Amino acid sequence: MDTHLSGKVAVVTGASKGIGLAIVEALAGEGAAVVAGARKPTAELSELAAAASVLAVPVDLALPQGPAQLIDAAVTAFGGLDILVNNVGAVHPRTGGFLTVTDDDWNTTLNINLLAAVRTTRAALPHLLDRGAGAIITITSVNATLPDPLVIDYSAAKAALANFSKALSKEVGPHGIRVNTISPGPVSTPLWLGESGVAATVALATGSDPQAVAKHAATDSVTGRFTQPREVADLVLLLASDRAGNITGADITIDGGLITTL
Repeated sequence: MDTHLSGKVAVVTGASKGIGLAIVEALAGEGAAVVAGARKPTAELSELAAAASVLAVPVDLALPQGPAQLIDAAVTAFGGLDILVNNVGAVHPRTGGFLTVTDDDWNTTLNINLLAAVRTTRAALPHLLDRGAGAIITITSVNATLPDPLVIDYSAAKAALANFSKALSKEVGPHGIRVNTISPGPVSTPLWLGESGVAATVALATGSDPQAVAKHAATDSVTGRFTQPREVADLVLLLASDRAGNITGADITIDGGLITTL
């Protein structure tokens, strides 16, 4: 299926690994010019940038000025913007419970999981409006609607991000800008499976094994496995494409059936 993305200009945040890297690769594979923002570009992202129409931009999106710097780099390099993918985020399991989560913890979590996307969207929107069409896709989480005390601050931040995206879709939809979210469950990325990922952190706190923690999390899904990053990226391709031209204000869940309610 032709996604009609060839020649489009896309910005992807949190692009160095995991879901973000898969999204960059998928968009580039469809012929889009991709500006990949990451605090520390990895070897994988640098290799992709050398072989495809990908511009890797080192930027700290936790800083208030970082998002505007990234969007400015994209517009300077390619003359405009058609697609924004807000993917950057981070989670730290609160194994000590709610009372151990400090104001600094809350501020850090809200900053990277909510405000980074708000600021990037604010910087990108004028350029999308100039085009008279465009797509904003934001990666939230099943925890936006499946609150978990283990990630209480992350859940709250993702819920706020989903609310922001839905509200924005109502404002900008009449101007040709579609705003949608994707809510993954556990995904096979370093955020979950890395040395300091969720599985390792929980295992350390409970005296368990990271592989056992990950296996238990996988069995919570009907499919019995984690989502693969490319599966999330394929959803991004659809939502970015005019093939989904009348989809806006929607949230697409990809969790292997983890959420069992309507």
